[in-house]
Amino acid sequence: MSELLHFAEHRLQEGALIFLALVYTKRILWLLKFPAGRDRQAPTGSPGTTKWKGILYSWAIVGMPWVMESSRSNPFFYGQFVIFHLGVTLAIALSFIIPYAPGVLENGTVVLVLQAAIWAACAVGCIRILRRIVSPYMRAISSPDDYFSLILLTVWFAFAGLSAANRPDQGEGPLLAYFFLTAFFLMYVPFSKISHYLYYPFTRFYFGRTMGHRGVFPIVASVKPPAYKAAAPVQAQATATTTSR
Repeated sequence: MSELLHFAEHRLQEGALIFLALVYTKRILWLLKFPAGRDRQAPTGSPGTTKWKGILYSWAIVGMPWVMESSRSNPFFYGQFVIFHLGVTLAIALSFIIPYAPGVLENGTVVLVLQAAIWAACAVGCIRILRRIVSPYMRAISSPDDYFSLILLTVWFAFAGLSAANRPDQGEGPLLAYFFLTAFFLMYVPFSKISHYLYYPFTRFYFGRTMGHRGVFPIVASVKPPAYKAAAPVQAQATATTTSR
């Protein structure tokens, strides 16, 4: 291993992680300075629903696609979401495994699983880039940061997939690109839209607390009415038309 690769795997990553932690700590402290809003109405809905049940439900709802209309009606997009974020998790884990636990990658099955998941996420990234370019609706709501972040992640996935085998003896290029991109990624994320995950626990906490207070969360049944209820107005109108004749 060259000195440059050793630096990229250790000192560079450690410095980038410290920078990320400092920026996030400052941002969280800034967020906590704002007083949280309070509900002004009395608790409503089912007596079995509480604020904390609503909060826990709100945090977990991302893993329950059947209760979200957007995911329930578009399972293909939810599948992309799962694959993409699983790839992010494994690519981040790989940046710790290679320098600190390289023995894990001596298992060929582990390497193949990592590569399959990361390359699948790379494919999803390509699909999302194409969708932002082709769809007029996505173009209308996309900023330069959206394109840059998505392209950055997709390229990062590609080099992570190439680096998963951890074979510097066969060429250090992919490993160097992967670790330099990882360091840049860690320092860029706090200032990009990718940092939305930092706000997820806070926003879902307050949203779940409000919905639990109002008796909405947890949702006890699907918001979609049964077929017979949805058809009832149509049947009633048909009956009225027949009677008038």
